[in-house]
Amino acid sequence: MRNLLMIIVAAVILFSACEKDISVNLQQQEPSLVVEGKFETNRYPQVVLTHSLGYFSQIDPAALLASFVHKAMVTVSDSVRTMTLLETIVEIPGLGPVFAYVPDTTRPSTAFKGKAGGRYTLKITADNKSYEAVTTIPLHNFHLDTIWWRRARQGDDTLKARLWARITDAATLGNYARYFTRTNSDAFLPGLNSTLDDQVVNGTTFEIPVDAGVDKSKRTDPETYGYFNRGDTVTLKFCNIDKATYSFWRALDFAYSSTGNPFASPTKIIGNVPGAIGYWGGYAVTYKTVIIRK
Repeated sequence: MRNLLMIIVAAVILFSACEKDISVNLQQQEPSLVVEGKFETNRYPQVVLTHSLGYFSQIDPAALLASFVHKAMVTVSDSVRTMTLLETIVEIPGLGPVFAYVPDTTRPSTAFKGKAGGRYTLKITADNKSYEAVTTIPLHNFHLDTIWWRRARQGDDTLKARLWARITDAATLGNYARYFTRTNSDAFLPGLNSTLDDQVVNGTTFEIPVDAGVDKSKRTDPETYGYFNRGDTVTLKFCNIDKATYSFWRALDFAYSSTGNPFASPTKIIGNVPGAIGYWGGYAVTYKTVIIRK
């Protein structure tokens, strides 16, 4: 009887403590520069600059539009040549028109495209501060040999298919990749876990299933995730990346997948632009397409 009384008293104290008003003084942080820069093989670089938003900020189209950083000085160098990137409006599949910094392609003598094996330095001057980051576009040490599809039975539904890929990894340890898929004429989208390393598969040829990419601004249906439909034309965009780019996207994928999980460990997203948030990444790109017959 005494033990029961002690439990009741403890419960009353606990719930009364939960009802106590708690005031937390959250310090306002200065907005940070957010960098999303990529340089793909046979393409010009593209850099999007924004200011970070507060954790409790209301995020709407007006807030996103106001976050873009204008009138920055942005250059990309390959140690021999340097090109200046100019602010313009570009159409990004899945996002629509955004402000981005790209080379002046009307002056081809001052602009150059990415090459496998290249090393590229990004320099940014914005808000009276300077930033510098380096990335590489690796060689195709992860070689995408071929892709194909297999019929997948999902309950009574036989209209679904899974994509498979055969990849050969070079014998040198330390290769990294990221992938995207496109269905028919839609945008290229990354998978929930879009990165790959060769710690286990070093120097081998292996086959893996490739999940369909997802729009991470929308809720994912676990019943249909990863599948394609019979009749789809699927393109796989397979990219060799360096370790810094791999680490950034691997952590970001994990953080996204862990959202709402109370048992998940906190994830620290580490970019490669000192003093800013985000990344400057190089991609050695290979495309392969397959038609999934009905």
